[in-house]
Amino acid sequence: VQLSESGGGSVQAGGSLNLSCVASGFTLATNSMGWFRQVSGQEREMVARTAGTYSSTNYGRSVKGRFTITLEKQENKNTVYLQMNDLKPEDTARYICAAGTYGYGQYTYNFWGQGTQVTVSP
Repeated sequence: VQLSESGGGSVQAGGSLNLSCVASGFTLATNSMGWFRQVSGQEREMVARTAGTYSSTNYGRSVKGRFTITLEKQENKNTVYLQMNDLKPEDTARYICAAGTYGYGQYTYNFWGQGTQVTVSP
C-alpha cells in the first residue's frame, strides 16, 4: 500500500485546512486509515482514525469538535480527508497518514506516508 498526502501549508489561528491522503495498492489488506501528527522531539500523536466496514471514527482529545475525518472508498484506491477547522498554534506539526487494520479493539498501522507540514501562526 502506498500513501500520498497533500494539503498542508501555513495558516493563521482560527483558519482551516483540508488534508488528503490517497492510498493505492493492496488496500483490501487494510480496514483502517488515520492521521497522526508529530513535532520534532515529541511522540507521535493520534489525531483521527477510521475503522471497520462502516468506517467508524475516533479522534484525539485535543482535536475533537474541530477536526473531521472522512473516508472515500473506490475500486482501486481509498482517500482519507482531514478537515481541520479553528486551527490553533499548538496544531503545528507534521501530519502523517497511515493505513492498517482494526480488530478486537486493536489498531495496527503497517503503512505510513511521508507527511505534510501544517504551520499555524498566532
